[in-house]
Amino acid sequence: MGTVGTALLELRTAQKSAKGVSLYSRFVNRPVGRYLAAGSHGIGLTPNQVTLVSAVFSFAAVTALAVGRPSWDLGIAVWAALAVGFAFDSADGQLARLRGSGSAAGEWLDHVVDCAKITALHTAVLISFFRYPEHYGIPEEAWLLVPLGFQFSAVVTFFGGLLTEKLKPRPAPGSAAPAPSTLRAVALLPVDHGMFCLVFLLLGGGSWFRWAYTALGVASVLFLLAFLTKWFRELTAVPR
Repeated sequence: MGTVGTALLELRTAQKSAKGVSLYSRFVNRPVGRYLAAGSHGIGLTPNQVTLVSAVFSFAAVTALAVGRPSWDLGIAVWAALAVGFAFDSADGQLARLRGSGSAAGEWLDHVVDCAKITALHTAVLISFFRYPEHYGIPEEAWLLVPLGFQFSAVVTFFGGLLTEKLKPRPAPGSAAPAPSTLRAVALLPVDHGMFCLVFLLLGGGSWFRWAYTALGVASVLFLLAFLTKWFRELTAVPR
């Protein structure tokens, strides 16, 4: 095993394309994940073990949100655990590329954990809304549909994006990666998981959280409609 410094140098040349990646993931999550991947490599962790570390942090946040009384302190704790989990989620793939040990099983595990995290997180918000409606200023039970709608949109977006990448033809070997668009990177911020995690910093604010969460849910639905249209058009041109 090489040193952490050597691993960092190797990782800088083994990054995935920034095309279609938001500014947060590009300039915050991936760099943090690079350090975590280098550190994990230094202590001998495997990519699958790093995926499980990500799951531990993420589901600790989900559990705390579901069982705890909403407060500013809980919001900070939930955000921190989700952010660390997201960074480790970036680290597992980078570590796999560094070690040259990527596998179908590892990719499967990563995607299953991601899907479970998305589903569980919105379920935890629903539980918190149901248990503490007075804290969030929820005037009627119809507001409980918001986490369900957000969850539906997030899961379909996740699955649709994965399936589109699997069905699209792979670029020719040696072809240059398309240049990332700064405008697109900014536009994608409302549906970036890292930006979504920030909303939990408002958990102690009650109705502030409810409205901010709802705004992100509406953005998620609008982006889903745009993504579905784009993906269908791209795949229409793919011969079968």
